[in-house]
Amino acid sequence: MATGTEPPTTEPRRRGGGVTAGTRAAIDAPHLRTDRWWLAPAATAAGLLAFVVYSTWRALSNADYYAAPYVSPFYSPCLAENCVPMRAGPNWELFGSWWVVSPAVIILIFPLGFRLTCYYYRKAYYRGFWASPPACAVAEPHRTYTGETRFPLILQNVHRYFFYAAIVVAGILTYDTVLAFRDEHYDWGHMGLGTLVFLVNIVLIWAYTISCHSCRHIVGGKLKHFSRHPVRYRMWQWVGRLNARHMQLAWASLLSVALADLYVYLVATGAFDDPRFF
Repeated sequence: MATGTEPPTTEPRRRGGGVTAGTRAAIDAPHLRTDRWWLAPAATAAGLLAFVVYSTWRALSNADYYAAPYVSPFYSPCLAENCVPMRAGPNWELFGSWWVVSPAVIILIFPLGFRLTCYYYRKAYYRGFWASPPACAVAEPHRTYTGETRFPLILQNVHRYFFYAAIVVAGILTYDTVLAFRDEHYDWGHMGLGTLVFLVNIVLIWAYTISCHSCRHIVGGKLKHFSRHPVRYRMWQWVGRLNARHMQLAWASLLSVALADLYVYLVATGAFDDPRFF
């Protein structure tokens, strides 16, 4: 019998958790969206999966990562004794003959760890691979939600520390880009297509790194009075403008680093010669 405060219903109350709980609106449809909401998470998953497959192949191949004067960003700095002798970038033999796998495995953990724990990438692969949630206004299929409070997702908090490692890696890749202005005889004054590829890549790498939320917090976090810190305030504003484009920079830099590695691979395998401008 209706009490006047709520309409009578003949449908039984649903049981469950999340959007199917008895306290939620009893809507049988999983969502009311009529657009192709699945397209964005599917494209995200496909793009990230393609990069994972390509980077894994290149990192484990342990070959064709050096074509004077270019060294693949996946292998720089080369820290193993089994590195191909190169003069195009840092080659510190910190790992002796006992290191038998690809030297890329040593260094890639830092930029990949930075991206894996990045706030944007977390959103991207949570939606793309775990459907948590799959899209706005679309219920996730999981009955419970614990966020990032349990293992292993609680480890996402190390992102702030990976940021410092990413700064070091970006600095080394900047050094590699400067050395790309040498020719195959290591004489300065060279500029080829690969030089432009490396220039574009390092600009995007720095833009993505600096636009990081951790960088924004380091620059302007915990300041109670911006007027007393005008330099940090200006820097915070600049980083904030970059932060607004963090998603675009994340994808652009991911693509550029893969293309830089692919370019070195093609030149190293003799697919074509590096076009030289001067």
